[in-house]
Parts: sequence; C-alpha cells; structure tokens
Amino acid sequence: MSRVLLSLAILMSLSVFGSALAGDPTAAFEGQRIFVSHCQLCHGPDGKGAGPLAKNLGLAPSDLTQTIRSRSDTILRKIISGEGGQTITGRDRHNILTDAMPNWGEVFTDHQIDALIAYLRYLSTSKFELLGDPEQGARLYQKYCAVCHGEEGYGDGVMTQILEMEPLDHTNPVVMDRMTNDDMIAAILSGNGEYMPAWEGILNRDEVEALVSYIRLLTQ
Repeated sequence: MSRVLLSLAILMSLSVFGSALAGDPTAAFEGQRIFVSHCQLCHGPDGKGAGPLAKNLGLAPSDLTQTIRSRSDTILRKIISGEGGQTITGRDRHNILTDAMPNWGEVFTDHQIDALIAYLRYLSTSKFELLGDPEQGARLYQKYCAVCHGEEGYGDGVMTQILEMEPLDHTNPVVMDRMTNDDMIAAILSGNGEYMPAWEGILNRDEVEALVSYIRLLTQ
C-alpha cells in the first residue's frame, strides 16, 4: 500500500473518534455563539444594526462593523458589561452605543465577554463572510480535519507524527487571509498536494461552507 493510501486509511479510521478529539472552542467561535443568541436580534446577523427586534422597538443600534474598529478591548468590555461611566468621556457607557443596551455583565462571565469581543473583531475586520454554520463546521472539523490540522487548527495533528507532512496552520491570519472562501472550498472538495484528500462525495456543499466558516474563526 502506498504512503498516501496508508495515510488516508489511518486518517479515516481516526476520524471515527473525531468527536473525542475536540479541544476547547476558540474565542471567536464561542463569541459567535453568544452573538447569535444574544446580540443579532438588535445588531443584525451582519452586525450592522438592522436586527428585527431593534426595528420593532424603534431602536438604532450601532453598526458594529464600523464602531468596533476604534474601540480598545478595555473600552469594549466596559460597554458590554455596563459597569460604571465611560472612562474617556465620563458619560454612561451605553450612550456610546444605545440607551437600550443591556448590562451584559450581569449575564456573561468575563471569559464570555472576551470571546464576544474576539468575534466582534472578526466581524469588523474580516473581508470574508461566514457562508455556513460554524457550529456544524466545528463538528465536521473535529471529525475530518483535526487528525492532520490539529484540534485547534495549528497544523499539529496526530498524522504529523506518522508522516512527514506540514498541514496548513488554520490559525495563521497572514496565510488564511490570502485564501478566498472559494479557494478554500475548492481545496476541500478537490484536495491539495500529496496528503490533502478530496472530500467531494463525502462532504456536500453546505458542509464544506460550514467548515470554511469555522476555519475563518480560528484566526482570531
């Protein structure tokens, strides 16, 4: 059996145990979960402030793709948590965004607020939209990709201990930003190089788009 066929056989056998390999979720991935469940009703799925609840209540939430860029993490934590006056202007922090902004410090832990900020950074700086469901992508990643690319995407999966291979580091923004979503979809479906298999026929288009969306969040 050739080295490539052997590697694929090992990869497929290890993928059965993919769910057991999952590590801690990345900050941006966890933040995306929080944003979807708590923030997008007002700020909209794209963060631009056109959520259905805001419209029904007559609110005008900020366009997060613009305002986040000029705020430090420290100020963003204060805005989200709603604790005390804004340290630069002396105004109530929520006046920076909207008077109707809840005090999320009563709901979220510090860790969750940091995760939310990581996702907001992605939302405000990335030129690539999330085409699919990152939740589904995370499950698929652990099942099919982690054995080579590593549980957290660093390119250090168990297959690197078996074969002389250097899988792509999915956490490297310099490398990943050079690839468009279409580039990533093509690489997943058609394969790339000696060891990257073609997943066409195993994964459908929706699943591939979910994978790409999850991989995008690994860079934050």
